Amino acid sequence: MADVDAAEIRAERADFMAEHLASYLESGGTRGHILDVTSVGGREITTHCLVRYRGRTSGRVYVKPLIYGNVGGEIVVVASKGGADTHPEWYLNIIAGQTVDVQIATQAFEATWHEPEGTERHNVWEYMCHLFPPYINYQRSTSRHIPLLMFSAVRPIDVFEPGDSHSP
Repeated sequence: MADVDAAEIRAERADFMAEHLASYLESGGTRGHILDVTSVGGREITTHCLVRYRGRTSGRVYVKPLIYGNVGGEIVVVASKGGADTHPEWYLNIIAGQTVDVQIATQAFEATWHEPEGTERHNVWEYMCHLFPPYINYQRSTSRHIPLLMFSAVRPIDVFEPGDSHSP
């Protein structure tokens, strides 16, 4: 998918995503963890986490809501960017650092990350496509290999606050 087409999709959903993030943050995680995303081809019950990261050039802190899966106790997110031909900025920022902060519902933790490879990647990709079927078409629409990130908890931290981030 051309970046222009992906940008149009993101622009149409920008209000929804901003409202989702605000609800998740303002409620301390009691709202926003599970959403019905059938309107975009997903499932009625889809889990979302918050990922807090630092901009690699700006140094600013950002928080991004993302669909996630749990594979063997690790949290998995997909850097799909709706099938755009370029990686999402949040992914580039995360891989520039060693750790990332993650919030799932009302619990937050600092985490390390890795990108699965080989058979592990194939199995995790299949699982994530089961959780959110649009990932299949996102991959078909781009020549870019859509990355997966797997987060492992290191230590608990306080849940995120509404003032913790800048808008990306």
